[in-house]
Amino acid sequence: MSNAHDETVAVQGSPVLTRERIVPFLAALFEREGGSEYLGEPVTMAEHMLQAACNAQRQGADDAVVAAALVHDVGHFTGALGRFSMTDTMDRRHEVSGAEVLERFFPPLVVACVREHVAAKRYLCATDPDYFSRLSPASVHSLNLQGGPMNAAEVDAFAAHPHLDAIVTVRRCDDDAKVAGAPTPAFADYAPLLQRIVDANAGPDQA
Repeated sequence: MSNAHDETVAVQGSPVLTRERIVPFLAALFEREGGSEYLGEPVTMAEHMLQAACNAQRQGADDAVVAAALVHDVGHFTGALGRFSMTDTMDRRHEVSGAEVLERFFPPLVVACVREHVAAKRYLCATDPDYFSRLSPASVHSLNLQGGPMNAAEVDAFAAHPHLDAIVTVRRCDDDAKVAGAPTPAFADYAPLLQRIVDANAGPDQA
């Protein structure tokens, strides 16, 4: 009998993804799309995500959190609604697109950090008095499209998330990953970590 991890995933415009193909697929995305401008910030898409992973490592985060920080914005590459721009009038829900690509291969903590990193921004805007003032103009614009700061009921519900601490860590690593010229490891340096996580998450009949 197969389990959920045996399922393959089809992503528009790409080969069917499997446990063996997901990390090379992500590497190819970084190579092909990573040089694009990151939402009006002074870094590219790849630089932003690599900086986020590097920030998580510097904090001593677990490998799963480092992995989540690395791939948190992959939905900008895979989403059917395209990428965010400062002229957008609707949310493109890149966090959902990214989580849908990753959820068959990565553990729930990684997927939750990707799926909820936008909600974490809304949560922090509602719970940290200084947080909003640190957001970039692009982040403020996207916040308005994403629903603005959470209300009290939303805060209470989000605070009960079993992976809250990891999600907030990834969010803060995300916010600090917009530094022009900051040195980071390359994606290839993180690929073995990603593959270990994917392999550890696989069902026993995939061994």
